[in-house]
Formats: sequence, C-alpha cells, structure tokens
Amino acid sequence: MKAFIIIAIFCAAASAAQDYCYKDVVEACRTTNKKYTSTLNCTAKYGAIDVVQPALQKFTNHHFIRSFEYLLLSTNFANYEKNRPGFEKLFRSLSDDKWEEGIELIKYLTKRGGQMNFATVSEELLEENELERSFELNEFAAVARALDFEKRIALEANSIHGEATRMNKNFHDPEISDHLEHEFVHKQRDVIRKLAGYATDLNDLLDGPDSSLSLFLFDEYLQK
Repeated sequence: MKAFIIIAIFCAAASAAQDYCYKDVVEACRTTNKKYTSTLNCTAKYGAIDVVQPALQKFTNHHFIRSFEYLLLSTNFANYEKNRPGFEKLFRSLSDDKWEEGIELIKYLTKRGGQMNFATVSEELLEENELERSFELNEFAAVARALDFEKRIALEANSIHGEATRMNKNFHDPEISDHLEHEFVHKQRDVIRKLAGYATDLNDLLDGPDSSLSLFLFDEYLQK
C-alpha cells in the first residue's frame, strides 16, 4: 500500500520531469506494460562510466591474470631446488595485491552502476602470453618481468584516466579520475620504483666477485 501511495505522488508531479529516471517512473504510472516498467533508467550510472566501463572491465581482468602470473613466479622460488623464500614472499605479495585490487575494481564498477564482464581481455595481453609463457625464471629475470608488468598496468590506468578526463560534458568524470589516481596511479609509482631499485641492485650484485653470496644475502633482505 505504501509503495502505491509513493508511486501515486510521483504520478501527480509529472509536469516538469527533467531526469530520465523520473520520466520513466511517470511513464510507468501511465501504462500497464510490464515490459516497459522493468526497464526503468533508475541506475547509479552518470558521467563517463558507460564510456570507460569496457576499459575498466579489461583492467580488472588484467589484475586477476597478473595475480596468477605472480603466483606462478612465487611458486617457482618455493621449491627445494631454488629455495628463495625472500623472492617467494615478494611475488606472493604482488599476487595478493593484484587480486585485492581486482576485487576492489569490481566493487567500484557496481558502485557506479556498471557490471563486470570476466570474458574481456586486451589483444595485447593475449599476444604477450603467447610469447612469454614460461615463468621458470631466475631471480633477476623474474624481477625484470614483474617491473614490465607493473609499468603496463600503470600505462593502462593512465589510458582510462585520459578517457575519463576529456573536457567534454558527455565524458568528463572527475570522480573516476580521482579514484584511479588515489587507488592505482600513486601506488603504481611506488611499486615500479621499488622493483626498478631491485633490478638495479641485482644487476650490480650479480656483476660482483661473489654473485652467489650476494644473491643469498639479497634474498635474506627480501624476507624482512
């Protein structure tokens, strides 16, 4: 009964409807067509979410793919042959971060009225996987691979940010750009800097007189 009264009030105020949701509710009050009333535009969508949703879906899936790839790198250093617990910890941490970020992206998409599509992946990543299937890498190569992964994620975030910040009333969406900046862009800067530092250190250590001992000590450092 309360729902009927509320709808009746909406119907009585139909004269100057400006919002799509309001117009749909008004029209729904005038018709008995259930098919129409089930397609009301009363969603959380606004701004550029429709424009960037496909890119955000791919971005989310790429996080999950990277999470599994980091997990493979982690297990590569967890066996009895390599026994590098520091490198295992590093890549497992990166795997966990990417997984959690993927979950948060799904939450963000739905919060903005969108939905998740787990079937969409960029052609570039598919081609990359065809060329770089092996994850049985040494320590230096694994860090280099991770650094490349993180830079690609950062560039993808920059691309989506650019879509959301077009100076056009139909596309400009400061909320999306702000979310990307605070949740991804700044964090990627720090992760890339850390991995780049590790790569530089490993390059110097492995070029020294006792590379085996240096690598052992570096693994000890990563365990802290």
